[in-house]
Amino acid sequence: MSKRFRGKGLWGLPSHGRGTCPVCQTKRIKILYDILTEEGKKLTVCKRCRKKKIKSACQENKL
Repeated sequence: MSKRFRGKGLWGLPSHGRGTCPVCQTKRIKILYDILTEEGKKLTVCKRCRKKKIKSACQENKL
């Protein structure tokens, strides 16, 4: 049977859950996962970056 409601929750998010990942700078990717930095800030990142340990968003962008 087909799964009719798969992904339905994405339509309520801004840009349907897509944007630029603050860690890897990939554009138009789904950013759905919340992670905590070492500073205690919450970031929303892509699937590839969800398991990375991040010191801070500004230090990661400089690398």
